Amino acid sequence: MAGGGPVLLGAWGADGRGKEAWALAKPEAAARPHRGAGGGVGWPREEAAPLTPRLLADVRLVSEQFSQSPQKLSFYSWYGSARLFHFRVPPDTVLLRWLLHVSRGGGPACADMDVTVYFRSGAPPVINPLDTSFPADTSVQPSFSIKMLQSNASVNLSHPAPGDWFVAAHLPPSAQKIEVKGFVPTCVYIFQPDMLVLRAVEVLTLEPDVPLPQTLLSHPSYLKIFVPEYTQELRLELQGCVTNGSLGCPVRLTVGSATLPRNFQKVLTCVSPSGACQLLLPSPPWDRWLQVTAKSLVGPHGSVAFRAVAALTACRPWTLSFQHLLQSGTNRSCNASSGLLPPSPGSRGPGGSGRPGSGPFCLRSHPVIREDLDVVSVRFRPADRVSLLVQSVPSVLRLHLNTGMDSGGALTVSLQANQTAGINNSVVVACVNAASPFLSFNTSLNCTTAFFQGYPLSLSASSRMADLVIPYPETDNWYLSLQLVCPESPEECELAEVPVETALNLVPCLNDCGPYGQCLLLRRHSYLYAGCSCKAGWRGWSCTDNSTAQTVAQQRVATLLLTLSNLMFLAPIAISVHRFLLVEASVYAYTMFFSTFYHACDQPGEAVLCILSYDTLQYCDFLGSGVSIWVTILCMARLKAALKHVLFLLGTLVFAMSLQLDRRGAWNMMGPCLFAFVVMVTMWVYRCGRRRHCYPTSWQRWAFYLLPGISMAAVAVAIYTSMMTSDNYYYTHSIWHMLLAGSAAFLLPPREQHTEPWACSQKLMCRYQICKSHREELYTVT
Repeated sequence: MAGGGPVLLGAWGADGRGKEAWALAKPEAAARPHRGAGGGVGWPREEAAPLTPRLLADVRLVSEQFSQSPQKLSFYSWYGSARLFHFRVPPDTVLLRWLLHVSRGGGPACADMDVTVYFRSGAPPVINPLDTSFPADTSVQPSFSIKMLQSNASVNLSHPAPGDWFVAAHLPPSAQKIEVKGFVPTCVYIFQPDMLVLRAVEVLTLEPDVPLPQTLLSHPSYLKIFVPEYTQELRLELQGCVTNGSLGCPVRLTVGSATLPRNFQKVLTCVSPSGACQLLLPSPPWDRWLQVTAKSLVGPHGSVAFRAVAALTACRPWTLSFQHLLQSGTNRSCNASSGLLPPSPGSRGPGGSGRPGSGPFCLRSHPVIREDLDVVSVRFRPADRVSLLVQSVPSVLRLHLNTGMDSGGALTVSLQANQTAGINNSVVVACVNAASPFLSFNTSLNCTTAFFQGYPLSLSASSRMADLVIPYPETDNWYLSLQLVCPESPEECELAEVPVETALNLVPCLNDCGPYGQCLLLRRHSYLYAGCSCKAGWRGWSCTDNSTAQTVAQQRVATLLLTLSNLMFLAPIAISVHRFLLVEASVYAYTMFFSTFYHACDQPGEAVLCILSYDTLQYCDFLGSGVSIWVTILCMARLKAALKHVLFLLGTLVFAMSLQLDRRGAWNMMGPCLFAFVVMVTMWVYRCGRRRHCYPTSWQRWAFYLLPGISMAAVAVAIYTSMMTSDNYYYTHSIWHMLLAGSAAFLLPPREQHTEPWACSQKLMCRYQICKSHREELYTVT
């Protein structure tokens, strides 16, 4: 029988040394699998052994601990929001335990958050918290995940697969509200996983066809067998079982390693009184060690003696020399995978005459050249020809994706049958598998090997093309196997052959995330992986889900709203020029210009115009907004000209420095503006005390200018800080532009009335005029 992954979830004390309360993972408990396109998760059916004193007392086991630096968690919006951790599980690991720590910072106002943690062997987990659609022809496995409802948790896994393991964590999906930094409490959630392993140091090697005597007492027996390349079948058998002197074989045999999210570990329970049982494994993983664990079922005081026998059935590939491939030198970084050339055009294929030795050939192995193009970008192509001649014997191509840096992209497989090929009564079936190829096309088409569920493809007269996309393929050797099958008359396929063109690529992002996405290269230490960041309302793994997408008309309307709303600054510019406030007018013109073109560049989709780099436009827009508020308030203070312009310059320098430190910080802009407000209030109070009359003195000034301007500014601040969301951003931010410009137009002080602002005091003989300002601060302002 094939058991599910033995996974245990537990809670433990803050010091990590308290008593463990273990419970099997269930879908309705803390471990909740994500529903993907591949069906449900196989939940554990076998009880996993916790860290009991008996297990820890086994001298054949040593413990090791691995840790990584903590990371700050983020609310999920795209794959880059998840924090990825990369571990390496050593070989011969018996038990793996993750200790998960979550700490919270930011004060009592920060609430507890559910942290979703994903686990996967061989590649980063493929997650979909937003329940979006995947691109066509994409095969997705469901993710194995748990939700942490406490600050500390642990996960146990028996007999984990050695090699790369990945842990990803994130907070719940992000809210639509746009929060201004500094106005809401900053809550920080830190996540750190630690990995503890128990590794067997005494593992017996099981040689093929050599009986290995074993006696089981209280501790299990750890064995391993090496499966060479071109192994077609592995048979494990327990012979001569004796229990306490009588016939019987109460032994549980666990073969293979546990993987997540799907686990194909084989568990064989021998209860036959005859004293013999066996397990047959078709297409076991090639060129690696296979773990075997035998455990007695008679209790701690009984003993079981038996002989373990392993038998391998070899698969004979069709062999030809491939020395001519070495003669074709190339300047590209290529890696020819080991393999054998198919027969020459004039020779018969496998199963025909001229075969050396006895027995039929079971496959044709085609050499494949690996061409590295860029980071997480590889092209595979057959070395001998453009198309493969698929016959009634499986043709196998091996794809080297075992460098440790190939699991961060997407494997794309495209097959196309020649239009002139006659496949009316036949079908070209194909399987994509990891670790070992699928070879049993004559008996089954499910693409299932001993420890892997492959991905099926087919070509027929009605469908001559087939595509497959595998996001984040596991680190391993992948195999593409093809065979010509004639369901109605199998004898027709013996002499037939169909040319099939293959396109095999590893790409960072499928179709470069399309027109509404950006492919970003992410990094965790030295590990690189790619993800799509979508825009204009598009979502999904490759930005192909248009359920919330904006139309082109909506994108253009949004661009026009955010850009044309800045024309409201023409009002304060005209008023400033009319009142001879030329510095203020220059600041407003600067703000209008850069705000217009920043929002024209900031738009997603098609309605985009960037006259400078995005970062430059954003910096100038933020700088202009802050300085506009600064000069407006200081202008209302009615300072002397020299002092006012000095403060203008100093404030601009302070804004430039603060925006460089933190462009999104609200108090970097509010701090200088509050200082200007204090200066203005101080000057108004000073004038009130000196004149013994309210300043400004005119009630019309208060009713028709100051109160409307202050009201517009207050509404603008309220909208900016508490009403903006991702959905209404185009409207609310446009209103913010208009209110900010309108408030400046109302709040600018009137022109001096007791003298002409620019009087000519002297005429020169050269017909030039020297002008000086006679404005004095002590004039009465109405």
